[in-house]
Amino acid sequence: MKARRTVGSLVDYGIGRFEAAGVCYGHGTTNALDEAAWLVLRAVGLPPRDLQAHLDRVLTPEQHAAAKALLDRRVATRKPAAYLLHEAWLGPHRFYVDERVIVPRSYIAELLLKNAKKGSDTFSEIAGDATGSGKRYLTPFSPRTVLDLCTGSGCLAILAALRFPDAAVDAVDLSQDALAVAKRNVADYGLAARVRLAESDLFSALGGRRYDLVVSNPPYVKAASMRTLPEEYRKEPRLALASGADGLDHARAIFGRARAHLAPRGVLVMEIGHNRKAIEKAFPDMDFRWPRTSAGRGSVLAISREGLR
Repeated sequence: MKARRTVGSLVDYGIGRFEAAGVCYGHGTTNALDEAAWLVLRAVGLPPRDLQAHLDRVLTPEQHAAAKALLDRRVATRKPAAYLLHEAWLGPHRFYVDERVIVPRSYIAELLLKNAKKGSDTFSEIAGDATGSGKRYLTPFSPRTVLDLCTGSGCLAILAALRFPDAAVDAVDLSQDALAVAKRNVADYGLAARVRLAESDLFSALGGRRYDLVVSNPPYVKAASMRTLPEEYRKEPRLALASGADGLDHARAIFGRARAHLAPRGVLVMEIGHNRKAIEKAFPDMDFRWPRTSAGRGSVLAISREGLR
């Protein structure tokens, strides 16, 4: 009997192909099932979640062929699903992506997506800890000026603008290609009036601007790791990943200039990958805080202007 062409059967096909080929994940999914489900559901025009509800859905020959071709492309090209679909998701928020930008996956997004509760929120706690104010539960952190440093696709700038509706947000990047992608995403969210995009090598084009909050997911991959990156990661711009021999070149540059661009009691929140020990060893006098994310404590640091020594 001829096999039914269902969403479930195609997902199984994708899992088998991915596992046999040894593809690598980490650009929105962490395993073969989720990667295959994302590709199949999007190929046939279904939401990327709630696979269970669609497993037995029978596909037309055209839908089946399109989805199977997409699964095969994932193996043949080794491009992350986000590039094949031109979309990446941070929580419920979708962003356009292509090979001009790194695929969004920052843990800072988790902090921006957490809702305020009982007069406090994650950023109030970070600000209170980082400044030593002791008022983190009494005074919600409401920045009026925000900077997204190394903005890439613009995702963190957009999430910051949504999280802090009274804030003006600057988003900068060295790459004109990345800024073109960010411009598209900012327009998609209707935020062009509040999110200003600018070409800048870190703080270099910002003049004397100061910010209540600076968020950054800069490059932080060390040279030895760059040489052994899986092929999927090599599809991303090297400019967005590599940060010198020890992975701290960008961190050093940011710490060296951040104080001049933070308002009094302003806070820097920066993703640093697996470099916590190296950061603490290189900067023993810095008053870092380590907010909790799904990766634990250590992938994201927070520090106030006053703590930058």
